[in-house]
Amino acid sequence: MNMKDVKSIGARITAGGKAKPGIDAAAIRELAELLAETGLTEIEIEQGGLRLRVARQHSGQFVAATALPASSMTMPSASEPPPSPPKGPQVGAVTSPMVGTVYVGPEPGKPPFVKVGDAVQEGDTLMIVEAMKTMNPILSPRAGKITEICVHDAEPVEFGQTLLVIS
Repeated sequence: MNMKDVKSIGARITAGGKAKPGIDAAAIRELAELLAETGLTEIEIEQGGLRLRVARQHSGQFVAATALPASSMTMPSASEPPPSPPKGPQVGAVTSPMVGTVYVGPEPGKPPFVKVGDAVQEGDTLMIVEAMKTMNPILSPRAGKITEICVHDAEPVEFGQTLLVIS
């Protein structure tokens, strides 16, 4: 299929075929075939004030064929409030700098480095995260009081996961 074929599909979108005005079902089928031929996951064309979008999921199934007046595809106006930013870690959170296994004490059977309610100073060891057989101490970034511990001993942790909260 070439660009000329795509333009003819666009012309049929506005002509609507012989039976009824609107979208020609054959045009949608041809666009779906074009997606399959090219390996694209989505195609959108506009003709005569109508916009046609055909998309498929990664599994190869076609999931959407939508025709909208081109005027309905508008950007948000300046009077609309901007979307709220994604929420990050809570204030005072100490997050894991790596993927690994967290240990709350210096070795099994020993008491944890810190408990809820403990006062800590900047640089105090809070926990250990083991990554690739290396023990990495998690140091307090500031002085404060431990208000919450969010992980358990020997638990796997992700990069950026909240380990504990210092107020």
